[in-house]
Amino acid sequence: MILLPLTIFLLLITTRSQSSFNGDTLATDPQLEFENPRLRNAYIALQAFKEAILSDPNNVTATWAGPDPCSYTGVFCWPSPDNPCERTVAGLDLNHANLAGHLPHELGLLFDLAVFHLNSNRFCGKLPQSLASLGVLHELDLSNNRFAGPFPTFLLDIKNLKYLDLRYNEFEGALPEALFSKNLDAVFVNDNRFSSALPDNIGNSLASVLVLANNDFEGCLPPGLGDMWATLNELVVTNNGLSSCFPSEIGRLRNLTVLDVSRNRIVGPLPDSIGDMSSLVELNVGHNLMSGGIPSGICQLPSLVNFLYEDNYFTSHGPECLSLPGFDDGMNCLRGRPGQRPGEDCRRFLAKAVNCSSFGCGAATSPQPPPPPPSPVNPPLPTPNVGPSPQPPVGQPTPGMGPSPTPPEKCMPPCCQCARSPSGV
Repeated sequence: MILLPLTIFLLLITTRSQSSFNGDTLATDPQLEFENPRLRNAYIALQAFKEAILSDPNNVTATWAGPDPCSYTGVFCWPSPDNPCERTVAGLDLNHANLAGHLPHELGLLFDLAVFHLNSNRFCGKLPQSLASLGVLHELDLSNNRFAGPFPTFLLDIKNLKYLDLRYNEFEGALPEALFSKNLDAVFVNDNRFSSALPDNIGNSLASVLVLANNDFEGCLPPGLGDMWATLNELVVTNNGLSSCFPSEIGRLRNLTVLDVSRNRIVGPLPDSIGDMSSLVELNVGHNLMSGGIPSGICQLPSLVNFLYEDNYFTSHGPECLSLPGFDDGMNCLRGRPGQRPGEDCRRFLAKAVNCSSFGCGAATSPQPPPPPPSPVNPPLPTPNVGPSPQPPVGQPTPGMGPSPTPPEKCMPPCCQCARSPSGV
């Protein structure tokens, strides 16, 4: 999934004008003259936003004055489709501005907003439900802030939303089933405090990128993930509490380039079906409780570059695995390989039988994908990383999760104690 240029998103805007919002009269200075009602609404929204920003050390909003919001820093305007001489606010990009405060409900007045980027700031509190009024919003990036509360389900009412990035915040609770019924192309919810089992309908998602890492999800690694075979390119669920066998249905994901299920409590063998995932470039199953032999077809995949399976209880692998450009087989039960577990640890663990049916994880339901195409003569290059937002600051970077600036300090309860300090920061 590659983000399209801003100008393409701006073409998505539609016509809408309001003189009131949520029952409030939209009062402005009568001495100000606006080009059109759209820019009047934008002025009201952005002035309320400026007032809600309690720390602006880089003076980003210093230009936010006067009746022309199109001249404000971080604000992008575009001609309206029904009148090319009439401008409207279609983009708001305040990434990496180091702003602190909260989001006011007046932001819902930006009816023509197609792109809203706010990553790597210090905003906190709950999101205003008025964001559901942004009906043409295509791309929403609120990552690397301090937003809190349950998953903001009202965002799923935004008809045209395709890219949703909520990573590196303090959202908690369960993910709603509606998230996976929404026609989103990319979903980033990693590095929050989400918990509970993954929804049963996860396979209904049409996303090409799904990143759920570094939360507290538990229960099954859902077999229904195999139902995403037509669209899914990257799946990252590392560092959760998933505890089941590895479902063979995941082998149906023949377009998948990145699969990272490391640092969970997955048990049992790696299924042979992974050897059918001809597009796979990165495979990480390390730091689980898996056992048995590595299926020979996995290390013979034509595109595979990195295969990490350390810290498990695997007992055999083929010589092809040792020829991969990147692999880690340490802390297993592989006879003749260095850095393995003590023999007694292996015997004790492997003596316990694994009953995969005991987890009650169900099965995928959609039709089988078409057979894979013939293997290419030359394997394709790895897919570039996706997303403009930050990565975990510790450990090895996870494919498909973007670059790695340091995330902000966590906003401790009660969140958003935003009193001004003497320094104004």
